[in-house]
Amino acid sequence: MKKQILIIITILTLYSCQNKDKKDSNIIKTIVQDTLSKTVAGTADLSEAPPRDDKAVELIRKQLLVLLKKDLPAMTKEDRFFSYEAFDLNNDKKNEYFVGFSNPYFCGSGGCSGYILNNDGSVINSFTVTDFPILVTASTSDSFYDLIFESRGTFHQMKMRNGKYPSNPSVQEKWKGEIPKESREVLDVNSKKLKKYSF
Repeated sequence: MKKQILIIITILTLYSCQNKDKKDSNIIKTIVQDTLSKTVAGTADLSEAPPRDDKAVELIRKQLLVLLKKDLPAMTKEDRFFSYEAFDLNNDKKNEYFVGFSNPYFCGSGGCSGYILNNDGSVINSFTVTDFPILVTASTSDSFYDLIFESRGTFHQMKMRNGKYPSNPSVQEKWKGEIPKESREVLDVNSKKLKKYSF
């Protein structure tokens, strides 16, 4: 009798597992079909989708390990994160990279530090005392778009000269008038839309 009860329990357990697998499979299938149909129709909400961990991240990560080699021993694990945004600053069909930080090691009362890197990872320049985001204007200097940095509540114009942007926006010419509507925001690390990457 005990053997029969054990066999019945085993059969019921196997049957219920099969039905559960079928239900889970059907749910997953329905979600996949729904997502695919929304993606094809262009109605899928991808606003929360993080950027993929791609070659640019590895390039930036390697460069930061070189640039910050002397700082690394003093940094905590929480300090070792960056955000980045790609933007073609000189219309050469290759993106440059704005790299920013949002932690106490790189940020103070005056703002935060960061870098602008070429597509190959080489440094265009570093910057300090900056509040994010950075604005890219439609005007150019030396074939690179002019930038507007906010520093201590004041906007400053940053123009490319001799292959570099100035590193301290707070001492540059103050922006007069309204911010141009055609300006594009980059590196808005405080919006929480940009993913943080470790280095």
